[in-house]
Amino acid sequence: MIGREWWLHVALLCVPLLAVYLHIPQPQLSPALHTWRSSGRFFSFRGNNIFYKDSFGAVGSSDVVVLLHGFPTSGYDWHKVWEPLNQRFNRVIALDFLGFGFSDKPRPHQYSIFEQASAVEALITHLGLADQKVNLLSHDYGDTVALELLYRSDHNRTGHLAINSLCLSNGGIFPETHYPRLMQKVKDLFMIKPLCLIVSLTSRIGDVFGPYTQPTEAEYWDMWTGVRFNDGNLVMDSILQYINQRLKHRDRWVGALTSTSTPLHMIYGPLDPVNPHPQFIHLYQKLVRRSTVSILDEHISHYPQLEDPTGFMNAYLNFINSF
Repeated sequence: MIGREWWLHVALLCVPLLAVYLHIPQPQLSPALHTWRSSGRFFSFRGNNIFYKDSFGAVGSSDVVVLLHGFPTSGYDWHKVWEPLNQRFNRVIALDFLGFGFSDKPRPHQYSIFEQASAVEALITHLGLADQKVNLLSHDYGDTVALELLYRSDHNRTGHLAINSLCLSNGGIFPETHYPRLMQKVKDLFMIKPLCLIVSLTSRIGDVFGPYTQPTEAEYWDMWTGVRFNDGNLVMDSILQYINQRLKHRDRWVGALTSTSTPLHMIYGPLDPVNPHPQFIHLYQKLVRRSTVSILDEHISHYPQLEDPTGFMNAYLNFINSF
């Protein structure tokens, strides 16, 4: 009886809170996000609008880099390294995956890594780069999308990208060394999860940044805005199925990583609680013998491109200029 009374109190508390939450208007874009969105475009993919940003940079270079972001954020994760990349590459391209950032967030919808990889291929075709070799630079969720693209490329699947190189960063590519944070594990608690997103996004995101590299209040708000835009908080439970997909398709994606002849690199923030040191990087170096590795400062955590953009860029340029 005591247990029933406890759950009754929880239900009575959650129902009005949830009702209020669902009617909270999405936050207005900050000036920085507004500028980012205004500089991008949309293309249609399977009836949905996908946001992307494509800029021309280094004159005299034909190199193209495609940036694949992580969960639960967006292509805006790359804004601190955008200009340095522009100085090295002829074209710098980033998209918001379906269900993320400024892209459409259909519901109900069965989100999958396979669909996101197809969206990347469709974008490259849309931009007229289907025959151009591209460099992939990925983070977190984007690492798994990149591995599916690598698998398709190495197996000569129709519509595949021509991949010149792949650089990964702090992604849970090995289920056995991946420790999701609470916000990733509550995917089955639909009635509670939205409350967790609005109440504890700051603390949960803060958990995966280093103690000396925490986002500012404005940066936290921009992350929340990207999640909340187009009611993205309501599709998180569907997107989170990627954790199960990583486990189910481990042989396919890890196999692509270990068998490819494509130049590989890993940039790793060692304070990452999601892919902890040294277990993650030791397994990576054991299985992926052809890859080079850059381990950043000991205080850098799960978002190296945001926490240490200079160190991140130095590591990436050393890799990209080595072949």
